[in-house]
Amino acid sequence: MTDIDVWRAAAAATGPADRPAAEAGVRLAYRAAGLAEPERIVWADSPREAVRLLGADGPYGPAARGRGVREAVRSAPWAAERDRAQRRLGPQGWGRHWSATGGRLWENTERLAERVRTGLVEELTAGAAEPAAAERSLRLLLLDAVLGQHDAAWLCAFDTREGTPLHGLGVLARVAGWWWPYERVAVLCERPVELHRDEAGRLDRGDGPALAFPDGFSLYAWRGMPVPAGFLAGLDALTPQRIREEENAELRRVMLEFYGYDRYLRESEAAPVHRDETGVLWRIPMPDDEAVVMVEVVNSTPEPDGTSRTYWLRVPPGTRTAREGVAWTFGLGAEAYAPLRET
Repeated sequence: MTDIDVWRAAAAATGPADRPAAEAGVRLAYRAAGLAEPERIVWADSPREAVRLLGADGPYGPAARGRGVREAVRSAPWAAERDRAQRRLGPQGWGRHWSATGGRLWENTERLAERVRTGLVEELTAGAAEPAAAERSLRLLLLDAVLGQHDAAWLCAFDTREGTPLHGLGVLARVAGWWWPYERVAVLCERPVELHRDEAGRLDRGDGPALAFPDGFSLYAWRGMPVPAGFLAGLDALTPQRIREEENAELRRVMLEFYGYDRYLRESEAAPVHRDETGVLWRIPMPDDEAVVMVEVVNSTPEPDGTSRTYWLRVPPGTRTAREGVAWTFGLGAEAYAPLRET
């Protein structure tokens, strides 16, 4: 297994943290930064529990935890190692190195971390007497977090072996989730118990939480689209009318994807708006949203059983003819699309 495979697995790891190893990693990271080890190491079952422990009303609020040391423990050593690598490799060499290591993991890990942040803000500020003030306080607290396993992208670009400046951070990222370093206390989080993603790395699950932690903090998503916890339970009972009546345009798109555009067209008694030798153009008006426009095409090459398979291609809302829509899927204009043989 290559280093990048190890770090990819760490970023997506679920299940209990290795607490003894993680706590050893904390102490290593503090010592490497020239700091005294924290007086206490406290565990939380999710980032939600961690920010509650560290909030103004929590047992490890500002007075109890001391000053934040994230800069010394995480940011400064990372910047120093990056500068050292850039001097050694040069600008172009560093760019190639990053593209071959951290750049391959960055998008998915950063996207997941941002979804966790967003989920925390949405849940913990709902119903607050002063939502704006509550959000500001929470976002400031989130700036103190070190992302543990979700720091895998940048850690895999550096040497984290024993004796290196990033060793403690590397140990933590391989065995635990997010953590908050302060002068007197470090709060460490368990990893998720469930993580479900699609082939593009987006959170995705149709029958439960896409990301779930031991204390019940969960995120629900369909192909990357955040959805309410109870939304997925009703997808099996969808009808064209229910889809049309959904006021939230983003949720309506999720419903259409789940239901199937072709099925929706059949069952909503939609009428084609254009037909030519390339296929049939369909348009589905959507209240307060752009229309869904699709081209129905039939594969001219028969399947092994002799049947011809029908495909549905989603095309831009402004498409006027079936030929224009099919041409768009090939990156061509309608006038340039003239296949010798359609497949």
